[in-house]
Amino acid sequence: DMQTNPLQTFFASFEPLRVRNFAIYLSGQAVSLVGTWLQITAQGWVVWELSKSEAELGIVASLSTLPLLFFGPFAGTIADRVDRRKLLIATQVGAMLLAFILALLVQTKLVQLWHVYILAFALGVVSALDFPAQQAFLGDLSGMPLVRKAVNLNAMFFQVSRILGPMFAGFIIATFGTATTFWFNGLSFIPVIASLLIVRAHQVRNEAHGHPLSDFASALRFVRSRPRLQDLLMLVILITFFGLSILNIMPAFAGEVLGGNAQTLGFLLASSGTGALISVVFVIPFVQAAKRTGLAMTSAAMWMGFWIFAAANAPNLPLAMLGIGLASIGAPAVIATSFGLTQLMAPTDMRARLVSLMVMVSFGLQPLASLYVGFTAQYLGVAMAVMLNGIFLFSGALLLLALRSSFRTWNAGEAQHAAQPVAGD
Repeated sequence: DMQTNPLQTFFASFEPLRVRNFAIYLSGQAVSLVGTWLQITAQGWVVWELSKSEAELGIVASLSTLPLLFFGPFAGTIADRVDRRKLLIATQVGAMLLAFILALLVQTKLVQLWHVYILAFALGVVSALDFPAQQAFLGDLSGMPLVRKAVNLNAMFFQVSRILGPMFAGFIIATFGTATTFWFNGLSFIPVIASLLIVRAHQVRNEAHGHPLSDFASALRFVRSRPRLQDLLMLVILITFFGLSILNIMPAFAGEVLGGNAQTLGFLLASSGTGALISVVFVIPFVQAAKRTGLAMTSAAMWMGFWIFAAANAPNLPLAMLGIGLASIGAPAVIATSFGLTQLMAPTDMRARLVSLMVMVSFGLQPLASLYVGFTAQYLGVAMAVMLNGIFLFSGALLLLALRSSFRTWNAGEAQHAAQPVAGD
C-alpha cells in the first residue's frame, strides 16, 4: 500500500525509468530543458538591459505564451491525430533555429526590443505545438498504468533544469556575455532530437477527420460533465495568475527591490526551482497518495500564497530566496498533479486535447497574468505587486475550498478506477 512506507512511495515514483524508450527520451529532454531555462533567464535580462521597464518584461513574457492560448485548441487536436514523435522532432528543430538567430543578434550587438518580441512569439508558436504533444507522448512511451509517474518524472527533470538553468545563466552572462547562453541553448536541442530519432512509442491516434475545433468542442463537453476536472482547472488558473506570474518580474525584483544584478536574478530563480524540485520529489508523491486529493491540492495553493506574501516583505536576498523557495513548493504540487490526473481521467484518444485545455489555462493564461503583473509593478511598485498576488492566491484557494464541498473530500485514487470504464463514451 502507498501509505505504508514513505521510502517506497519515493522510489516507486522512478518506475517509468525502467521503460527503455522513456529513459532515453527523458535523458535527451533533460539537457534540452537546462538550455531552455538558460534562454528564458538571459532573454529576460536582455529585455531588462534594453528597456529597464517592468511593463516590457510583462509584454515579452506574454508574447512567448500568447500562442499557447490561440493555438491551444488546434495543438491538442493535431497532437491526437498525427505521429507525435515526428511532430516533436519538427518542433525541436524549430526551437533550435530560433535560439541560434537570437544568439547571432546578441553576438553582433544588433539586437533590438522588437527582435526579442518576434522571436519570443515565434518560440511561443513552437511551444504551443510542442507542449500537448510532449505531455501525451510521455504516456505513449511509458504506457497508461505509469502515466502519472511519467508526467511527474518529466516535471521533476523540468524543475531540476529550472534550478540549474538560471544559475548557469547568471554565471555565463557575468563571465562570457549574454550571447553565449543562447548558443548553448541552441546546442542543447541536439540530444533531444537524437533521442526522438531513436525511441519507439505506442500511440493511440484519434481517427476523426472532422474540423479540429469540433474535436476540441468534444473535449470541452467532456469537462462540463466532470466537476472534478473543473475544480482542477480553477486551481491551475489561480496558481498561474497569482503564483507563477511573479517569476516574470523577477529581473525587476532583483534590480529594484534587492538592488542586485544578473547573478541576483539567477539566485532568485534558482531558489524558486529548488522549492519546485522539493515539491516534485517529496511533496507530489504524497499529494498523489493522500486520501483527500482536493484538500491536499488546495492547501498547496494556500501555502504558496502565504510565502509569496512573505517574500514580498523580505528585507534582504537570503530571506527573499527563502520566501520564493518555500512558495515554489506549491505550484508543481497543483500543476503536475493536475496534468497527471487529467490524463488519467481522459478517454484514450482525447488525452492530448484535454492536456491542451490544461495548457491553455495554465500556460496560455500567462500572457494576461504577465501583463497584469507587469503593469501592477509599474504603477504600484514591484514589492506591492508581489504582495497582492500572495493575498489573491491565498484567498482564492480558500474560497474554492469553502464553496466546493465535494472537492474537499475528493479522493482521486477512487476516481481513477471509476474513470476507466467510461473511456469509450
